[in-house]
Amino acid sequence: MKARIVEQLGETKVLRPSRIADGLAANERAKVRMSAVQAVARQAANPGSAPDDLSVECAAAGVNASEIQSIVAAARARTPDVVASPGLGKLVTSLFSDIDAMIEAVNAGDANAASSAAKRVSILRSNIRIDGDEIDARRIAALSALIDGADSAHRVVMDLHKALNRLAADCAEETIAGAHAHGVLASDRPVIEAFMRGLDRTRHLKFDHPGLDTLVTRAGTRLIIQNDIGATDAHVIMIAVEGLNVTITYTDVHRARAKFFVALFDRFAVLWTGLNRESAKGLGEHDTFYLVTGRCAVASEQDRDALLGAIGASLVFLIDWNKARKSLRALIDGPSAIRLLDWAARHEIGHRAYLECGGAELVAAAIRRAAAGRIGFGDDLAAALGHDIAVDFLKAVLMTAMEGLRDGRSSRLVRDTIEAELARHLDRTDSTILTVVLRQLGLARDIAVEIADHVAKRSSGTSDGAKDQADLAARARRIEEKADRIAIDARAAVHRLNASAIVAQLVNAAEDTVDELEQAAYVASLAPAVIDRTLIDLLATLADAAISGTEAAASGIDAAAEVSQGRRADVDDAFNATRRLVDLEHAADDAERAVTGVVLRNDRAEGTLCVLELARAIERATDRLARIGHLLREHVMADLSA
Repeated sequence: MKARIVEQLGETKVLRPSRIADGLAANERAKVRMSAVQAVARQAANPGSAPDDLSVECAAAGVNASEIQSIVAAARARTPDVVASPGLGKLVTSLFSDIDAMIEAVNAGDANAASSAAKRVSILRSNIRIDGDEIDARRIAALSALIDGADSAHRVVMDLHKALNRLAADCAEETIAGAHAHGVLASDRPVIEAFMRGLDRTRHLKFDHPGLDTLVTRAGTRLIIQNDIGATDAHVIMIAVEGLNVTITYTDVHRARAKFFVALFDRFAVLWTGLNRESAKGLGEHDTFYLVTGRCAVASEQDRDALLGAIGASLVFLIDWNKARKSLRALIDGPSAIRLLDWAARHEIGHRAYLECGGAELVAAAIRRAAAGRIGFGDDLAAALGHDIAVDFLKAVLMTAMEGLRDGRSSRLVRDTIEAELARHLDRTDSTILTVVLRQLGLARDIAVEIADHVAKRSSGTSDGAKDQADLAARARRIEEKADRIAIDARAAVHRLNASAIVAQLVNAAEDTVDELEQAAYVASLAPAVIDRTLIDLLATLADAAISGTEAAASGIDAAAEVSQGRRADVDDAFNATRRLVDLEHAADDAERAVTGVVLRNDRAEGTLCVLELARAIERATDRLARIGHLLREHVMADLSA
């Protein structure tokens, strides 16, 4: 290959890869030194504050960290217009030397760009006056800032860096696993391949979006991997690999996205610097971007390759991340939106397909078609479905969109699938409230058991008289008050989640059942000590019917909550429960009529009036339970129709 290059391009171009590598290394040093100049200015303005720590950045760029740290720490304002620090003059001189090295590298492939940069640097040198280790504070901006309409060393470095990137892509000596590589060693190939395996594993999730081009070069003992991620100028990642040491330098215009990126590597022992805010005209909101650096010393080549693969795989989830976050924020709260994006990244689903399919409008269309009567225009999805169900639904949306685009499905099929998911999750809101009805029925059973036990004690003669009666009424009252609180919460959930009318009626029927049984317990507490044996047996039958009814209703509710999942056994269980409730209500009717017959035939029997009222109260409770059975049947039929 080199012979072919010599033949077609000439000696200078053969040397271009190594010069570009030197220029990129000089670019890294120049960025660190410009950061140091800014840190000097900040320290001079605030001498009592802790100096900026640039040790990680220095190590990544091959700059003497202790020397930089001492310059920053010693910075003081000599006068309001003059900043001074021992070594400051050397720092500025070294910065211009790095720029000269970049110009030399660019000159190997683009003489015009190099000549233009050299003229600009000459003017900057003449305007920036360095007197020993002192510098005019007003001239610092010409070194490290981007000022609208004015040139600066920072702007020259950025332009030279872009030129170097173009040259490096154009003159790549070889392509390794899809990466443009030049000046690398044979031993670098496994490292590059490890990164590219991760990148290629998720690259398809960007779909038609540009980005993710990778450029690799060797700079001395370090292998530098650079990826442009997307189209934004300030959105770049640089990975430096030196033996078993990996340094990650990441820049972003969005602080939240930078924090999201860092969080993706919580399973690796990466030490991250704080997010530093940098100034750059035209980059990000308020002309700023953020820089974070992470360093990881791994134990083996296998661990190093795992980290590099994870970095490569993560990059696609940064493309259009902020756009996706804003879109999801229209549906759920901000923190939940970020957690959802984190979930999508860790499960290698991503958000690009969701955006390409329409984003929030995709969900809005599903609501209009499948849930217009239950979710109003502009309603918060979490408020309409409940937070957990809304998040689960949006996970399904992200998955469906990804699978649809990946498999080449039509947009209509993707929309239909999402509408079906919404209908299924709306069923889950009903199921959520049905679990509340289960709690109500559990409390109803508790009262029915208390009544049955009380009747049994009367039958066996083991009752403690007035004390047992008072305890029965008090316990039933406490249970009923608890059931009332549950019913109030359930009604609020029905309103909040736009649950179906049948579910709301089930809540009411369960509450009525508890009320009737609490009334029955109160009446039982008033019964005389001696009751006719025939009446005692009939009351026991009624109490058993109430217990069995609450159990059958609970069984039916539990099955009905699963009917939407399509299991035939759940449908059968729900219908069997409704039939059982009707049978129990008929049995309770027969027992209550038998009590009435005994009372009417012998109105002088002891406790007849109280027993009659008790029997009627328990029978009314079984009527309410039968009502639950009828509502259950309607609910199941509605689910089956859907």
